[in-house]
Amino acid sequence: MKIKTHSECLFLVLTLFAIPLSSQKGLDEPPAKLEVAKHPLILERPIGPQPQKINFAQLQQDAFDLAQIAQSITNDVDQEAQGKLAKDLPEKLKRIEKLSKHLRNQITP
Repeated sequence: MKIKTHSECLFLVLTLFAIPLSSQKGLDEPPAKLEVAKHPLILERPIGPQPQKINFAQLQQDAFDLAQIAQSITNDVDQEAQGKLAKDLPEKLKRIEKLSKHLRNQITP
């Protein structure tokens, strides 16, 4: 195919550029955006922290246990100073930590 005139050349160039433009007319929005628009987002109010129900009987028992273990610790420490090793001292200290943490979590909002 031989191009004879300037107008034929111009027509050919415009035709080549017009074909891709005409094929993109229907894609103003990306397909993903169109799909998202089909399913509107419904937001629900977040549920806040629920107030904890305090079990006062358990709280009192934990406090009593904590006091008992703390009293026994003084004897264990005295024996430790005399060179006698209390085998259950580490377990008692861990139990004190656990009870005090539980009490603190129950009392503090």
